[in-house]
Amino acid sequence: MADTKIACRAVVCAALNQFKKDKGLAGDEIQPESIAVENPPKPELGDIGMPMFPFAKLFHMAPPAIAQSVAEIIAGSTELAGVTVSSLGTFVQVGPYVNVRLDKAAAGGGILARIAEQGDEYGSLRADGTKPLAGRRVMIEYSSPNTNKPLHLGHMRNDALGESVSRILKKAGAEVYKVNIINNRGVHICKSMLAYTLFHEPKGETPETLHMKGDHFVGQCYVEFDRYSKEHPEALQQAEDLLIKWEQGDPEVHALWKRMNDWAVDGIKVTYDRTGVSFDKLYYESETYLKGKEEILKGLESGIFFKAADGSVRIDVTEAVGAGKDEKEHEKVLLRKDGTSVYITQDIGTAISRHNDWAFNQLVYVVASEQIYHFKVLFYILKKLGFDWAEKLYHLSYGLVNLPSGRMKSREGTVVDADDLIDQLHNDALQEIKAKGRESEVGDADDVAEKVALAALHYYLLQVTPVKDMLFNPEDSLSFNGNTGPYLQYMGARIASILRKASESGVEPDGSAESCALLTAAPEWDLIKALGEFPNVTARAAENFDPSVMTAYLYDVCKLFSKFYQQCPILAADDDKLKRARLFLAQCTLTVLKQAMHMVLVPYLDKM
Repeated sequence: MADTKIACRAVVCAALNQFKKDKGLAGDEIQPESIAVENPPKPELGDIGMPMFPFAKLFHMAPPAIAQSVAEIIAGSTELAGVTVSSLGTFVQVGPYVNVRLDKAAAGGGILARIAEQGDEYGSLRADGTKPLAGRRVMIEYSSPNTNKPLHLGHMRNDALGESVSRILKKAGAEVYKVNIINNRGVHICKSMLAYTLFHEPKGETPETLHMKGDHFVGQCYVEFDRYSKEHPEALQQAEDLLIKWEQGDPEVHALWKRMNDWAVDGIKVTYDRTGVSFDKLYYESETYLKGKEEILKGLESGIFFKAADGSVRIDVTEAVGAGKDEKEHEKVLLRKDGTSVYITQDIGTAISRHNDWAFNQLVYVVASEQIYHFKVLFYILKKLGFDWAEKLYHLSYGLVNLPSGRMKSREGTVVDADDLIDQLHNDALQEIKAKGRESEVGDADDVAEKVALAALHYYLLQVTPVKDMLFNPEDSLSFNGNTGPYLQYMGARIASILRKASESGVEPDGSAESCALLTAAPEWDLIKALGEFPNVTARAAENFDPSVMTAYLYDVCKLFSKFYQQCPILAADDDKLKRARLFLAQCTLTVLKQAMHMVLVPYLDKM
């Protein structure tokens, strides 16, 4: 569809320039890029619409009059801009628009032919054969777990966004490098360590002895510290003392820290494997924070930073974040008075290390919107330090994920662990399969249930625009009807079943121009047009770092296929050529669905 729109725009542009010449108007020629291309609100108005509002001032005419004149010029021309006008369809004036009623046989056949020819590459290529993000090197950071707790529902939105955006960017032609910063040091880690020494180490308890996943065990220690500190106020100082000892290299503290971090990281990696999340490189805060301290001290010497009266090292960030309500300047602490680093210190070191490791065109941080201030300050500091690539940093912020029961809090143990949530979804999906007696039909029912669970979780998390807060309802996410991941899987499995039955009966899809010319019924044409939009949808989702663009598209395609399937019999079609053509349309639809589902982390199932 993209190349058809380009051709239509070129024809209208040529007609506008002809009209401009006829009227004797001076000035540069009108360029095709200045003409907007829209979808008319009603099918009967046409398939493509181009508004003439932008040219009213140039022609000193009302847009409807311009549209009428342009349509008349096109109607009287055989060829414009090197394009045979009749090959596209009919150009008509509809109010202030020049609309095009496309030649369904030619346009539809061209779209389906490209899908068949390009296969898995379809959706990546523009009309000229190039990829929209070719040449862009994007490093994307996401997940960023703490080693004092397991991944929870909030991490799942982060992971889903990061992994999905990475796949969309790759589809659009970017070179992508996925990274993760493991936050494995700090006072919160020391809180878990202290609780372990108080409540578990004396009894010789470990994740293995308690038959617990390592990250769950360490997370339990963190919750235990919170309870303990409410009755023992000195506990917080004890945890801070542990951090100082750690930074001083105390061997016993380091041994305990490594042991507990290994438990947590090993457990978190299991969850990554389960959810299909992966990284090209893991960074550890314990290895990067010293680089940050080094840069801060250099900046102190050069006058970029200053030492406050209390001995801490700071920077004035008013230029980046604005003055406070009291009009006072904002200062950011970079090193505490005791010389220990703060969170932004390691972020500075990590960013520098990353660019040295893999020179990016852009670095995208997938981090909750609660950290907007943090990233404004981080980007500002890196610019002040003189790194030109700091202009290429981007914060992909996303809203909170809440449950019907309210907001989650890690220290109080009210979070929903990712593993527990997926287990719940898995079990519910398995029960649904068994209730319908589908075990033998689906094959490995347990594997199918796991994929349904992941589809339910990921799609639900990705269908909301990232910046918005959202409410996650597990029961709604598992529905096999409506705008859900399992519904997409069901539609994919239905198409696969149709193709299998056809093959078993000796009927094969026919993508010849002659057969595709038969696909002119409204449901057929609407579906074909939607399939033709896939490259544009991919490019838009990539440019905006927004998977919800793709989820909305997927749902629309599935609804259109369902309508086509209901109103246009495939295997029951009377005409053999029409049957094979409709089968080819189903095959092309499945090609697009598979690619789009992969980008939003919905596993494809050929049986359900």
